[in-house]
Amino acid sequence: MKNLENLASDFFRSIAPSCIRKSSIVFSDRVKKTGEYINAINVAIGNISLPTYPAMLKRLLFIEDINLKKGIWRYTQTEGIDSVNQTFKKIIKSFLRPGLAPELFTMVDTGASHVMKLVMLGVCGNFNGINRPIMMLDPVYTNYISIGQELGREIVAIDRELNSDGTFGDVEINTIEKIIEEKNPSAFLIIPYDNPSGTLMTQETINKFAKICIKHNIFFVSDEAYRGLYYRDDIKFAPSIWNISEDEVPGINAAKIRISIESFSKLFNACGLRMGALVTDNELFFEQARAANTTYLCPSCIDQYIASAINDEDERDIQNWIGSLRFYYKKILSELYLGLKTLMPDLIVTQPEAAIYSMVDVRNVVKPGFDANDFVMYCASEGSVEISGVNYTLLVAPAAGFYKNKNRYANTQMRIACVLSDKEMKLVPELFVKLLKEYENKRN
Repeated sequence: MKNLENLASDFFRSIAPSCIRKSSIVFSDRVKKTGEYINAINVAIGNISLPTYPAMLKRLLFIEDINLKKGIWRYTQTEGIDSVNQTFKKIIKSFLRPGLAPELFTMVDTGASHVMKLVMLGVCGNFNGINRPIMMLDPVYTNYISIGQELGREIVAIDRELNSDGTFGDVEINTIEKIIEEKNPSAFLIIPYDNPSGTLMTQETINKFAKICIKHNIFFVSDEAYRGLYYRDDIKFAPSIWNISEDEVPGINAAKIRISIESFSKLFNACGLRMGALVTDNELFFEQARAANTTYLCPSCIDQYIASAINDEDERDIQNWIGSLRFYYKKILSELYLGLKTLMPDLIVTQPEAAIYSMVDVRNVVKPGFDANDFVMYCASEGSVEISGVNYTLLVAPAAGFYKNKNRYANTQMRIACVLSDKEMKLVPELFVKLLKEYENKRN
């Protein structure tokens, strides 16, 4: 085979698998090479294993659309069919506080990850010859970092640090304003139900950030894939950029700066459906996003048909469904937290506040020089623990891949996704602690 240096671009030669996928690739190669029988508990990626929403499953099993039944599967409009766009609007409206009715323009796309790419193409880059970045909070969902590298878009990340009590420190408004003045970003992106940290951003904080964006005339972007998955009892309405009122943030409706990234993956247990949407209150941004996406033609007509089943559901049914998920994940995250802290009290584990993730920092329990990526690769390539006669290993995600900036504790942190069955998730604390001790004993 010819040398890849002469065949592939610098980007292709330099790219490495995502931190949320790498361990599963290494483990798969391990099994193919050795033929070893070992059960991998994969909590490296947010790949939901729960059954999907019943109405969507019914749509798949009992197709009523005549053309789909005949096998006539044509392109749809680039922005997606009307019924699935109405579905995304219905989901958002089901979370709105009384009296709020923002104008929404929606465009369906192939999963939230592709929406991220489209948003970054639209809100940052060259502005009349001036290169303007997008601003985010660090750590941030790793796909944003990868997409920024792919597109050549600059990301300005605001440092956050994981405290010893398992909480991330608040970001001061003055710090954000100083960065805006120094770096001249064109947009500020937040993840209210934070991935990877599992931190919940309150509506009050979102409102403060909105005021800053209005003041500096920049886009306010929110990744709301986990909207409604919060576990604090003092929260009555789901924090969201769409729950910003004119009374709290004067000028928010006229500013037309809001953009949200939506997904069916988490709220409706449909990761493989690859159904997401860009939602904005800026009609011109919507039109240009649609124009840019005509290159990619349209999302899957079959996936859109399945997703649009939600449009026939009552808003109360949607809220009851998400309420049941909230109850489920709160229990799973709490059990994970207690399990880890019971087995190894000096571990730093994030408090279960939002989303489906927990970050674990082992800095207090490992020898100097520990590298989470090496530990993760050890678990994937050779680690093994026997529980009740079954050999297991554990796949988690090294947190360094979620940091845009250099963080002094990134190399001792990992992210765990609570995506498996209750029975499998109960194994995670024991597997993590035993594999960590096994790995540390092998290190010099």
